[in-house]
Amino acid sequence: MTTFTIQDVSRRSGLSEPTLRYYEDVGLIGPIARDERSGHRRYDTDDVSEIEILACLRAVGVGIEDMRTYQANRARGREAAAEQRDLLLRHAERVEAEIAAQRARLAYLREKASLWDARDRGDAAAEEAAWRRITEAVSALEIVR
Repeated sequence: MTTFTIQDVSRRSGLSEPTLRYYEDVGLIGPIARDERSGHRRYDTDDVSEIEILACLRAVGVGIEDMRTYQANRARGREAAAEQRDLLLRHAERVEAEIAAQRARLAYLREKASLWDARDRGDAAAEEAAWRRITEAVSALEIVR
């Protein structure tokens, strides 16, 4: 059976070694087997697969409690499919809201740059138009607060 060190798993998953230890401490993974002589963690392929799933969930901003729910739903299989779908869609909606907020911030920054570009060129008409667009961008920022 192939085993992996914590360094191997950290490199493979992108999770830091302290995060891997923390995930074991809070029961998201493991308990992880230990080398009899050194006491160092030895992860097997099943551990690594579970950790890679957790790394993906973490990368999209899923918190510890929802990771627990996700794992419990996976263990329940098909009977938990609707709950699993709802959990993932809830996070998808959160990500969509974050994207909308970032787009609003981006629009504001681009319009401000456009304003300063018009000033740099001495183009009063373009500056006035940029101010109108900035006002719209500010309104969008207020919506996403």
